[in-house]
Amino acid sequence: MRLRFWIGLAAVAVIAVGSVAVALAVHADDNADFHTMQQGEATRAAHQAEAVAGLSVAELSNAAAFFQVDGSVSRHEFDVVARSLLDKGSLTTAAFVQRVPAAARLRFERSHGMEIVERGPGGRLVRAADAPVYLPLTYAVADQSTQRVLGFNLATDPRRAPYLHRARDTGEPAATGVVSLLLGGLGINVFGPVYRDGVPLATVAQRRAALVGFSGGSFKVAALAAAAIGAVSEANAVQLRVGKRSVVGPKGELEDAARAPLQIADRTWLLVVRDPKRPDVSLPLLLAGVGISVAALLGALILVWSRDERMQELQREASQDPLTGLKNRRRFNEDLELAMARARRERTTGAVLMLDLDYFKQVNDTYGHPAGDRLIKEVADVLRGRGRSSDTLARLGGDEFAVVLPRCTAGEAHLAAEGIAKAIREHRPQGDGDSVTASVGVAMFGDHARSSIASVVSEADSAMYAAKDSGRDAVRVFDPLAIHGDAPAEN
Repeated sequence: MRLRFWIGLAAVAVIAVGSVAVALAVHADDNADFHTMQQGEATRAAHQAEAVAGLSVAELSNAAAFFQVDGSVSRHEFDVVARSLLDKGSLTTAAFVQRVPAAARLRFERSHGMEIVERGPGGRLVRAADAPVYLPLTYAVADQSTQRVLGFNLATDPRRAPYLHRARDTGEPAATGVVSLLLGGLGINVFGPVYRDGVPLATVAQRRAALVGFSGGSFKVAALAAAAIGAVSEANAVQLRVGKRSVVGPKGELEDAARAPLQIADRTWLLVVRDPKRPDVSLPLLLAGVGISVAALLGALILVWSRDERMQELQREASQDPLTGLKNRRRFNEDLELAMARARRERTTGAVLMLDLDYFKQVNDTYGHPAGDRLIKEVADVLRGRGRSSDTLARLGGDEFAVVLPRCTAGEAHLAAEGIAKAIREHRPQGDGDSVTASVGVAMFGDHARSSIASVVSEADSAMYAAKDSGRDAVRVFDPLAIHGDAPAEN
């Protein structure tokens, strides 16, 4: 019983823990699917923004190549190329930055009808000071702004000059960080170098010497963000970040968000996407709740079953002989009382058989108590083999047994007693020990209404002692005329 109880509790624990584990696995799988989907959205949005910006950067490179082959750029030629750049891509401004040596500055200003200026203290535009080289905006076209900034010297602008030098030295387009655009708005500039055609460009020195100017363009940050946002759900939060700074979208870090790099020219940005539709925990909670409920119900059933089984076990222990499994004296008395009451009610007779093993003390003295206990259990098995399902078999203590035979006559009781005595006599004990015999006394009940349990048991005892007095291994039926309460014989 105890083993089954612990196995049941282990099953309850397995069900409860298993249901929680399944719920956690389902939730983890939902989270994994969600993060995969969210990362896919971020990557798709970054690729779309990259594609839009990449097309414009490629067009800037094509324009630089055109200017390089043409050798000089006129206003009309620039307008044709610039309008093409603005129409095809995401550029909001197109410009041509010409390299002007200091010696040619005045001649350049007169020929283009402009004055080269640069940033002074406080960001004010001032007359350009003497410098080895100038990088003024020669031509510029914006899609909306009408602000005129031609002649502004980019060589003195700390936010743009380093990227002009990078483009000049690498021969590849270079992108600035987020700046205030010269023709309005917040965005980035991309500059592609323009060299003299037909000269070697293998080294940095050669590229610096061959520089003619730059083909430039401006991307508004809002336009780049719109290209990325168009690829994701409207409910998503989208950030465009440069390092730790958010230039578009919510400020601060977005928790549990997906990130994808966004490459524009030689600069990498970070696109951050957070989907608010997090995985629902209702299904995992339902699975865990059902599993725990089933485990609790099963645990309650096991406890009730264990309690009932324990009560039954206690009842068995209270009415059963622990050595043989036969009924004990208390249960024998109860069954005898019921049998006698039924016999009186039905006007039938029954019998009580009292058995005592002959010379059993010698078995214990010769072979030890374990051999004696083994013999007692074997005699109990003999009684089971001879008894009916309606009979009551009991061990009253030591080597004394009793049998209640309901609904039988005196003759039938005598034959049953003879059969039991013969079966015991013919039984061969296992292991050490010799065969034993039994003295059996029989007493009838049911024919006298005033008979009591004590009187019937006493009569059966008297008959058993009469069998011992007659030489043992015998059966005697109680006869009040023949038995006068002689002293009991030794076992």
